[in-house]
Amino acid sequence: MSSQYDAIIIGTGIIGGAIGLELARRGSRTLNVDKLPAAGYGSTSNTCAIIRFHYSTAEGVAMARESYYYWLDWPKHIGAADEKGMAHYVNTGCVVIKEEESNYYQHVMSLLDDLKIVYRELDPKEFGEILPFVDTRRFGPPVLAGDHRFCEPTGDSIAGAIYIPESGYINDPQLACHNQQRGCEECGGEFQFNAEVVEILTRDGRVAGVKLADGSERFAPVVVNASGPHSFKINRMAGIEEGMRIRTRALKREVCHVPSPAGVDFNLRGTMFSDGDTGSYARPEVGNNILIGSMDPKCDPQVWVDPDDYDQSFSDQWRTQVMRKAQRLPALPIPEQQRGIVDLYDVSDDWLPIYDVSDLPGFYMAVGTSGNQFKNAPVVGKLMA
Repeated sequence: MSSQYDAIIIGTGIIGGAIGLELARRGSRTLNVDKLPAAGYGSTSNTCAIIRFHYSTAEGVAMARESYYYWLDWPKHIGAADEKGMAHYVNTGCVVIKEEESNYYQHVMSLLDDLKIVYRELDPKEFGEILPFVDTRRFGPPVLAGDHRFCEPTGDSIAGAIYIPESGYINDPQLACHNQQRGCEECGGEFQFNAEVVEILTRDGRVAGVKLADGSERFAPVVVNASGPHSFKINRMAGIEEGMRIRTRALKREVCHVPSPAGVDFNLRGTMFSDGDTGSYARPEVGNNILIGSMDPKCDPQVWVDPDDYDQSFSDQWRTQVMRKAQRLPALPIPEQQRGIVDLYDVSDDWLPIYDVSDLPGFYMAVGTSGNQFKNAPVVGKLMA
């Protein structure tokens, strides 16, 4: 392995791998380094890998729309064979419940209109006809489990919903990262695993490379921070965090894995749900199961952690999330055994990703991405390159 490169990318998750792939395609000699043993073993491996368009910014919608086409023909985008096979897109459609706090998604619908993304507005009756196993009453705004109003309806009906048919998920996010690795290697890019970055090297006022935990050094005039929940630690190493007006932190997340309601084939009849009224989202999962996550309602505490030292067990939040989803899916079982994942988001102060230069010449950032940027990775790779 060489010690001299055109660009070093810290991270081999979906964002880091996409950047390495696109830089290598442009002729750069690249090295992706990661402290973990393989591509996508970090927070990417535990993402719900949702592909959707309902963002609150024009840039977010546009990036998701363009990335969608790369996911549709993922093998063509990768451009290389992978002995492990190829990740693929599963179309489910997405239902977005209208609620007052989001102004009934009027702004989002205008953004979808601008890019001619097909959607259909549903009144409560139509929503119930499409998904006959749901409860169309209003339950929001969400409250904590100890509140007397928890799981009690607050209105006879939701305001309606939006159905966006071109929505779904990627079946294996970790495999998608391995696919990117093989595509990058096909173009000459290199990967080094079990390689923790402990220092950002500088020379003459600009970035010069990285030092690894084993004492070895890798040199490049460009270093890209795509380290996910560890991004703030890497920014501190580079000495740029103090100059950032918007910073990132690691947020603990829990995603619940529960069986579908009895008699409901959710893989066939279900869709993705974005349900601000109950403060939860969900998508179908293989084996007629449902993945359930939180939409971060204002009442919920946020658990900011050290990504190298945090409690990886489930908390009371697991049961709260499942019970909130059971408001919409009243026959949903609430198992005693907690199943699912506990991992981290890399969250910026305003929850928008940072794709930018830094105050240190040659040091770039693709950070604050966890929770909503998996779907945009193909375009992020091109943007950063």
